[in-house]
Amino acid sequence: MTDIELELGSKFGVHFWTESLRMAGKSEDFSIGIDLGTTYSCVAVWMEHHNRIEIITNDQGNRITPSCVAFSDSEHLVGDAAKNQEALNATNSIFDAKRLIGRTFSDTSVQRDMRLWPFKVIADANDKPMIVVEYKGEEKKLAAEEISSMILVKMREIAEAFLGSAVRNAVVTVPAYFNDSQRQATKDAGVIAGLNVMRVINEPTAAALAYGLHHKAATVSEENILIFDLGGGTFDVSVLNIKEGIFEVKATAGHTHLGGEDFDNRMVDHFVKEFRKKHKKDISGNPKALRRLRTACERAKRNLSARSETDIVIDCLFDGTDFRTAITRARFEELNIDLFRKCLELVERCLKDAKMNKSSIDRVVVVGGSTRIPKVQQLLQDLFNGKELYKRINQDEAVAYGAAVQAAILDEKVRNLTLLDVAPLSLGVEVVGGIMSVVIPRNTRIPTRMEKQFTTSYDNQVTVKFDVYEGEGTQIEDNNCLGKFELRGIPPAPMEVPQFNVCFEIDRNGILNVSAEDKRTGQKSAITITNNRGRLPKEDIKRMVESAEMYKAEDEKHMRKIEAKNALQNYVYKMRETAKEKNGSKLSKADQKKIENAADGIDQWLDKIQLAQVFEYQFEDKMYELKTLHTSILTKIN
Repeated sequence: MTDIELELGSKFGVHFWTESLRMAGKSEDFSIGIDLGTTYSCVAVWMEHHNRIEIITNDQGNRITPSCVAFSDSEHLVGDAAKNQEALNATNSIFDAKRLIGRTFSDTSVQRDMRLWPFKVIADANDKPMIVVEYKGEEKKLAAEEISSMILVKMREIAEAFLGSAVRNAVVTVPAYFNDSQRQATKDAGVIAGLNVMRVINEPTAAALAYGLHHKAATVSEENILIFDLGGGTFDVSVLNIKEGIFEVKATAGHTHLGGEDFDNRMVDHFVKEFRKKHKKDISGNPKALRRLRTACERAKRNLSARSETDIVIDCLFDGTDFRTAITRARFEELNIDLFRKCLELVERCLKDAKMNKSSIDRVVVVGGSTRIPKVQQLLQDLFNGKELYKRINQDEAVAYGAAVQAAILDEKVRNLTLLDVAPLSLGVEVVGGIMSVVIPRNTRIPTRMEKQFTTSYDNQVTVKFDVYEGEGTQIEDNNCLGKFELRGIPPAPMEVPQFNVCFEIDRNGILNVSAEDKRTGQKSAITITNNRGRLPKEDIKRMVESAEMYKAEDEKHMRKIEAKNALQNYVYKMRETAKEKNGSKLSKADQKKIENAADGIDQWLDKIQLAQVFEYQFEDKMYELKTLHTSILTKIN
């Protein structure tokens, strides 16, 4: 096959194949890979017929979709449609849901972000952050999982439209440094979206799979690679060893609150101060103005990756005042240099954990949209003594690409690749003195099962409470509590005589199960970390699944209403055109006037009504009246 045929096949062959499947009435089970990003999301699928990964374009022809959801009086929008109207509907346009998922309202990062979000976030009775929106004239409170599920539904629908068949199974990516609550919450979002989340996979590991397939690493002898993944909201770095198709993660590090959004925030803060200084006006309390300024800052950041200076021009930003200014690349770098350097500190920590030095790394692979920033690339290249960065895989698509590879591995459609991942955080229990006793150290290969012995802390103790934590702090107050359980019925005995085996087991999704057993009596107790701080109870998940079905039904109802309205408008247009064609001797002036009056009446009715207040049948009734009148007039002249 020639290069031209290969290129044509990549652009058109998949479409011809899926179309032929539809025509033949056949279907195939597809498992998709979804990169659920902070700012943009992406979906991909393994096309077995072509033996390749396909990044799927959305209904706007874009390969990435904004992770944005908006609510109005008549509908809810997801993706490009939501982002396009956010300046006009700032308080009901939700973004950054990934920065809320699995967190508590009192989390310092949530409190810090709330100052710059135009939408409202409140705490529920369990300190869970809830997003407040106005939808169809009513106030609704939504969890971050619900917003994320809407984005996942959109990604599934994009895949289904492309593949021509229903999609149920998916591999969803998360930042490597997501804690257990955040991973479980992401799986909950998948359940609400009606997906079977086959696996939750770390983003840098997914990028490594993309690199391996792209670079044919499965066929080379051995290679050490470092994945530098700096996205819109999170940063991850992983060191992997690739040998004969086995991808082994040696170490991972990262930050769940470091990315392009933070660079934008620095610019927003800078220009809020500049506007206050220039015009003596404070826009920090105006959501609409902040949203417009943030959008301009996002655009300026992208421009500065290619230019040394860019202008920011926003007409009537606040209180009728225009805002015109400029920012240089040097100033942008100065605003964010501490954040860039924090990324490098995490790279050095990851290398240390992997017990490797910089010279041991064969390739430094950069993924994530924020790696396009020249200063980030320069600092990273300097750290590795001028080593050329690998940028041949698309930074925006690599993670979804790798997730689709993992889905194909699980479906046994790809058999020559094996993935060995690690636990990103240490896991343990609290012991006397508020100390965390580590059972599973960070960067332990998963899935894994480890045990440790504990005892009583006072005489005749008959119940032992186990508080499970994750993190790297020695004191439990510096770590994240995952859950608590008790072992009861211990026979009274002197302190430190009873012996308990505590077992920690992490599955392939990085999700934890903990159990304890009294060695003398065989008494057991266990906990699956499924309902801790920041997690959703099962009844809430069930309610949200029902809500998701309601949103889907309402969307379909709204679309039927839009289609009925469009059909009515089209008929009015055709009726007028027919009147012009039949003008003269064929059509009397009285009949001509009837048609004009009827068409004008529909136009006036459409101008007057609000779409949300009209039912589909009302458009159909108007259509019936028009058709009856039009047919009766045409019958007379035929």
